[in-house]
Amino acid sequence: MTEGLFKEGIVPGRLPSGQYADNFSDLHPPFDRHEALVESDRCYFCYDAPCMQACPTAIDIPLFIREIATGNPLGAAKTIFEQNIFGGMCARVCPTETLCEEVCVREIAEGKPVKIGMLQRYATDTAMAQDKQFFPRAAPTGKKVAVVGAGPAGLACAHRLAVKGHDVTVLEAKPKSGGLNEYGIASYKTVDGFAQAEVDYILSVGGITVENGKALGRDFSLAELTASYDAVFLGMGLAGVNALGGEGEEAEGVRDAVDFIAELRQASDLADLPVGRRVVVLGGGMTAIDAAVQARLLGAEEVTICYRRGKENMNASVYEQDLAAANGVTIRHWMQPKRIVGVNGSTVGIELEYTAIKDGKLAGTGETITLAADQVFKAIGQSFDAAPLNGSGNSIALERGRIKVDAEGRTSMAKVWAGGDCVADAREDLTVAAVAAGRDAAESMHRTLTSNGRA
Repeated sequence: MTEGLFKEGIVPGRLPSGQYADNFSDLHPPFDRHEALVESDRCYFCYDAPCMQACPTAIDIPLFIREIATGNPLGAAKTIFEQNIFGGMCARVCPTETLCEEVCVREIAEGKPVKIGMLQRYATDTAMAQDKQFFPRAAPTGKKVAVVGAGPAGLACAHRLAVKGHDVTVLEAKPKSGGLNEYGIASYKTVDGFAQAEVDYILSVGGITVENGKALGRDFSLAELTASYDAVFLGMGLAGVNALGGEGEEAEGVRDAVDFIAELRQASDLADLPVGRRVVVLGGGMTAIDAAVQARLLGAEEVTICYRRGKENMNASVYEQDLAAANGVTIRHWMQPKRIVGVNGSTVGIELEYTAIKDGKLAGTGETITLAADQVFKAIGQSFDAAPLNGSGNSIALERGRIKVDAEGRTSMAKVWAGGDCVADAREDLTVAAVAAGRDAAESMHRTLTSNGRA
């Protein structure tokens, strides 16, 4: 550690300039050809494979691993992309330890699963490096579809529709496309600008026009889209962040974890990013882990995650929790925030109350503790903002504060589908689930558009 690390307050440059590149290097360096062949040889190629059943996009995992084993990584990539066009990013960020690898027969028998995620990355990276396109566009259908949101759900939907021959316009509020893949995932999980390289690869199929800086409710209305397009897909994700609801939340030094991660992802020089000496992160999901680990990698001396329930209740996987611990992050359970302690408007600490389960419900015990902190990150969940639907709330049914859809992604409004985090049954923080939702909605839209010409 250096002298700069011990500066009080929120300051940049806590580490030597050369250390940032090392700290934020690739979390899992990719397989080379030999490593991929050796690992693929461990697969039992199970009949009715449990790994495939555990995959939200139902990739034929035994098939693509066999294709790698026989020296055909491009064939493996095609098998992956047929089900998941974001196979490259999912190989990097998907919690395989709680999905396909958790149910791997090797894991059950030996405690060491086949490294499915690493093999998937090897195959998809090989295809992308050669700019190999597997899905040429079908003959034009003459149908136009609008997609709101250029995240995993929106772009997966757009790609599948474009392959079917439809013309797609994607409207994205942010300057860059990619959604959480670009703005919401830890830098060490997706290095070397991979998120944008993947977007470029997906868009290269043709038939997709992306308009950035276009927000629903500000630059266009849903009524305008339904009048101008044959079908509409809503994949705008979650715009709001849940409030702490405690005293002092507006103090300097308190910010949303998602904004911190987005700022870090877009930074040209990590040494310019200010970070506190003592950081507290509130929450128990992947966003909390990513914010905490990256604060530590930026040079924070002490980083503590505080979660209101127990370790087994955290949305972040045990693997991610262990990753945080390995990077010097302390995780404390059974405590909830009560107030931010401030001096002259700046954060100097946070008061938390211990919690327990009483009569089957989480409740405060009345006992409190105050932790020193000059920076507090809120990672206590995001909310869907229905206001941009431009008064369409009566036409689009909501459920639990999000858009209600049927099994095919249809909303209650004619011509409109939805998917990803903005829908009521979304599996939050899972890129792979958003991709599946966008893909499946596209298939439903295509069937409707080609069966009777109308949505």
